[in-house]
Amino acid sequence: MKNIKVEVTLQELLLLTTLMSDQLFRREFIDPKMPGYKRDPAELAMGKDLVLRLKAVIKQVSEPQGGPKARQAAGHIFPNPNGIPDAV
Repeated sequence: MKNIKVEVTLQELLLLTTLMSDQLFRREFIDPKMPGYKRDPAELAMGKDLVLRLKAVIKQVSEPQGGPKARQAAGHIFPNPNGIPDAV
């Protein structure tokens, strides 16, 4: 498998992980109720692992350089410049 590097801001990564989590929830709990849906447990597991890896990166990047002085809540969402949060 080939590795790909993508540069994103912390805010973009927070939004991406939120969207990914929502989509995984849909695939696990909502889509199976639809007629003709075919499960792919390996893909679902890979998606969950990816979200966990990205959340670990977010945690690592968001900690202050001097150590964990002032930690934010795990679900903290950074506001956009217009004051509206990226996700609700």
